[in-house]
Amino acid sequence: MPRKNHENMGMITMEQLKDKVKAGEIATVVLGFTDTYGKLCGKRIEADFYIETPHTEVCNYLLACDIEMNPIQGFELFNWEKGFGDLSLAPLESTIRICSWHEKTALVLADVNDAHGVPCPVAPRTILKKQLELLEAKHPGYECYAASEIEYYTYRTSYRDARESSYTELKSTATYIGDYQLQQASREEDIQGKLRKHLVKSGVPIECSKAEAGIGQHELNVKYTEMLEMADRTIVYKQCLKEVAEQLGVSVTFMAKPSNDQSGSSCHVHVSMLKKDGTSAFYDTTRKWNGLHVSQEFQYFLGGLIKYIPECMPFIAPTINSYKRYAEGSWAPTRLAWCADNRTAGFRVVGEGQATRVEVRIPGADANVYLCFAAILACGLEGMRTRVECPDQFAGDVYAAKAIPEISKTLADAVRMFDNSAFARYGVCFG
Repeated sequence: MPRKNHENMGMITMEQLKDKVKAGEIATVVLGFTDTYGKLCGKRIEADFYIETPHTEVCNYLLACDIEMNPIQGFELFNWEKGFGDLSLAPLESTIRICSWHEKTALVLADVNDAHGVPCPVAPRTILKKQLELLEAKHPGYECYAASEIEYYTYRTSYRDARESSYTELKSTATYIGDYQLQQASREEDIQGKLRKHLVKSGVPIECSKAEAGIGQHELNVKYTEMLEMADRTIVYKQCLKEVAEQLGVSVTFMAKPSNDQSGSSCHVHVSMLKKDGTSAFYDTTRKWNGLHVSQEFQYFLGGLIKYIPECMPFIAPTINSYKRYAEGSWAPTRLAWCADNRTAGFRVVGEGQATRVEVRIPGADANVYLCFAAILACGLEGMRTRVECPDQFAGDVYAAKAIPEISKTLADAVRMFDNSAFARYGVCFG
């Protein structure tokens, strides 16, 4: 028998959703969007009602609050003076999927609009879409592809028990570091196996999972695709992992640095660019630069990443904890250098031929991928627009290269650089 296409498994059309609702196979539709922190917000809607009225409203304070959901003062669009009105959720039919970890449930992602149907300019997905529109306008026919490699820690402690112990008595799923060790990974397959299977059944095609460099740490990789679709998949991925963990009585964390004596959790982002004919815009057999067959556009794109990402760090490392991950000898980068296949660098060039790409190793697992991807693409595009001169690759241990500029060490430093950057505030946020 032919194998099922895992790329499309779990994805359904609006007509198929209607049929499943009529047949009693779907009873609930979860409609969601991400807040600034990447948390999925929205409503659970009775399926019959969703078919009749797929649009719904939410309070706009969801895009103007802190991580504990307290409204923050000082926002122009949403504030107490304006009464915190409604935002409209516009369901995206291309994202309708079976939510396999819940009974008779479908999951739909939404764009966020104002009451008049105008896209909300500060919604994370809108910010990424604006960068993709800029790519299309400046480089017609080009398409950006991405893959996010996310790491996370798992514990045999439930979320409730973890909170009641003030997160001080967490029982790891492992007893020692088992990076790539199949025996250690098999001991946690009761969790990791369920996660992989639910994701595949819910329209998130998986490549592999592996034990990582921390005790109880794992990496589960989603198949690469167009950048916006990759961001959508990653949002579903995180929600699935957290909710399945809850069902199993265990817990998962995407904190960048949950423990000072263990490796931090990253969100390495692989970025490539395709032209109209489907060939790589980053690969060029006719020229060689720093020993690599890469195009001039790739050189500018990489130069833009190195030059501008320091000004966009709040999009990539959004919390105080994010910056604790950047430590020497920890597998996390500390300096703004690029190398070919060198894991001590902030930017690692990997792949050959048409698979040539850059791996941005700076983002942590706590990043909102819509904002993270938007910042990465914006920096690369600005490099292409202004023809940024990219430094030569560094050879050796980047941790020891004291002359190379460092990544911001604190969120306060990152915010100061962001505030002083016209490019970050207007080029990334508002296209």
